[in-house]
Amino acid sequence: MAGYLHAVEIGNVRLEGNVFLAPMAGVSDGPFRLLCSEQGAQLTVTEMISAKAMHFRNPHTEDLLARYPGEGPLAVQIFGSEPEIMAEAAERLKDRDFDLLDINMGCPVPKIVNNREGSALMKNLPLAEEVIRQTVRASDRPVTVKIRRGFGADEENAPEFAAMAEAAGAAAVTVHGRTREQYYSGKADWGVIRRVKEAVKIPVVGNGDITDAASARAMFEETGCDAVAVGRGARGNPWIFREIAQGLAGGVPDGPPSRSALREMILRHAQMLIEVKGERTAIHQMRKHAAWYTHGLPHSSALREGTNRMETLADLAQLLGEYL
Repeated sequence: MAGYLHAVEIGNVRLEGNVFLAPMAGVSDGPFRLLCSEQGAQLTVTEMISAKAMHFRNPHTEDLLARYPGEGPLAVQIFGSEPEIMAEAAERLKDRDFDLLDINMGCPVPKIVNNREGSALMKNLPLAEEVIRQTVRASDRPVTVKIRRGFGADEENAPEFAAMAEAAGAAAVTVHGRTREQYYSGKADWGVIRRVKEAVKIPVVGNGDITDAASARAMFEETGCDAVAVGRGARGNPWIFREIAQGLAGGVPDGPPSRSALREMILRHAQMLIEVKGERTAIHQMRKHAAWYTHGLPHSSALREGTNRMETLADLAQLLGEYL
C-alpha cells in the first residue's frame, strides 16, 4: 500500500486501484473513458442507461453499452424503478463485456425523478430494496448502487439506505455528498460519506468536490472511504487521475500538461469520437470538450468562439494550431 492507494475488492472483482471515474451523461462515453483509464482511473462507468429503453430495444442503448477497445475495468450503469424491468436488463447484459453493474439511485434530473427513478428512489426504500434485490438476483456480475446524501435538506437517509442496499445484496455503494435538491451546487457534505462507511461493511466510494490530489486525500482522511470517484473534475482533464495517484503515493504531482500535450490529447479525443460517432456528431460534441480542456488558458474565450463554429477535424486542428 502506497499512501492511500490500494486495491479494492467489489464482490468477486478486484480493482488494482481506488481512484475511479464517475459516470456523467453526455461525457463518459468510450473514448473519454479510455483516456481517463490510460491516465490512471482504475474503474470507469458508462453513461446512465434506461432499463426501460433496453426493454423496448432502443437502438441508442447499444451505443451506450459499447466498450471501447483497450478500456480498463468497466461498470455499466442502469436506472429504473420497475424491479422486473431492471432484472430483465441485468439478464440481457449477461453476454456483454463489463465488470460491474451499477444502479443509479442518485440522478437529480427532473424527468428522471418525476418518473420515480434516480434519486426519487431514496424516498421509497421498499421499492428501492426490491429493485436492488431483483437486479442482484438476475445479474451474474457484482451489483453496486449510486446514491446521494438524501432527497432534501432535511431528508438525509444515505446511511439507512446504504445499509438496506447491503442487505439486499449490493456489493458496494457510491455516495455523492449532496442532496437531490442541491443538484451540483453548494458544497458536498463529506460527513455523510463517513456515516455511510460506519453503517456498512461493503466498500464505500466517496464522490463530490474532488478536483485534485489534495481534495482526494482530504476525502480519504475525513470519510475513511475505500475509493473515490471523480466526476466534473475530470472534464477536460484526464490527467487528474495521474495527479491524484502521484499525490496519494506521497510524490509531487506533475504540473499541467504542456500546450503540445494538450493539443495532442484534444485531437486524439476528437479522432476517437469520429471513429465511433462520425465526424459531424463527434466534432459537435468536441465543442464542449474543447472548452473544458482549454478553460482558464489565455485567449480561451476566443478559442471557444471558434470551436462553436467548427464542423470538421481540420477546423479543430487549425484552431488548436492558432491558439496552442
